[in-house]
Amino acid sequence: MAYSGEDVESAIRALASDRRRLILEWLKRPRAHFPAQVDGDLVKDGVCGVLIAEKLGVSQPTVSEHLKILSQAGLVSAKRIKQWTFYRRDEARIAKLKAAILEKI
Repeated sequence: MAYSGEDVESAIRALASDRRRLILEWLKRPRAHFPAQVDGDLVKDGVCGVLIAEKLGVSQPTVSEHLKILSQAGLVSAKRIKQWTFYRRDEARIAKLKAAILEKI
């Protein structure tokens, strides 16, 4: 799926937040930034939103909003395991976004 101009703008708005960029940085190397989880593999399944909230030092609703924005921009994908939601970077979409930005500038 190619990024449209609107998609690029959405992704750039998502990246405007220091906290969201920090989340993306942590998710790039999850084992270096998060402890092992009881459910879900840090790399294969992603990082539990609770661990991201704790590391960021914010409430669960606040981190959920950040992750929702990143997800809507196509930068992360979410996966439910039991009652938890796990997040990981969508590397394919990020690569397409980079190409789309370079094409526009």
